[in-house]
Amino acid sequence: MKYKIVGDNLPAVICDVDAGEAMRTESGGMAWMTPNMRMETNTGGGFGKALARSFANEHMFQNIYTAEGGPGQIAFTSSFPGEIRAVDITPEKGLIVQKSAWLASELGVEINTFFQKKISVGFFSGEGFIMSKLTGRGTAFLEISGSTIEYDLKPGEKMTVATGFLAAMDETCQIDVVTIKGVKNALFGGESFFNTVITGPGKLWIQTMPISHVAEALIPYLPSKSS
Repeated sequence: MKYKIVGDNLPAVICDVDAGEAMRTESGGMAWMTPNMRMETNTGGGFGKALARSFANEHMFQNIYTAEGGPGQIAFTSSFPGEIRAVDITPEKGLIVQKSAWLASELGVEINTFFQKKISVGFFSGEGFIMSKLTGRGTAFLEISGSTIEYDLKPGEKMTVATGFLAAMDETCQIDVVTIKGVKNALFGGESFFNTVITGPGKLWIQTMPISHVAEALIPYLPSKSS
């Protein structure tokens, strides 16, 4: 599989595949393709995995597109202004991503549900009790809201991330939450009561424009029901 990412801040990834090669995406993720790309819809690993994805507010079904009779092309687009990043998944290097970050991947990449070990992390961090875990082998494409900032954390090195800004991290990283110190800071500082703390070793991807923050910023400008 060869690919190119185009479109600046409204990006698409165009994948050129050989005959017999396949790409996986959530249902409704395909933007355009050549006529010889055959689509097959499945549960992506059985009903149990599909049900777990539904609890995470993700699509229960996934689509697999396979090139038949010769080379094919398929494109996937982002659903929000930002970036598409390609990451290499190997058996030795899995990736934890926020629920909406996975866009598409080669067939060798498995998409599983990742449950936070500490319930408090999911309830209070704002990243969600359920995230996604990418394992296996192949190239995966991540949809990042806004721009992407990358950090390579050394063992024991920490980064504090505000609610919604965590896009992805290596599975070797640890995630936890801390409360904002000081009553005045928590009540009047304009931040949430909790921050997410990522501890290395591993790579960390931060997004600069979480969709939730954009939605909050637009609320004052939306017409009210009484108007």
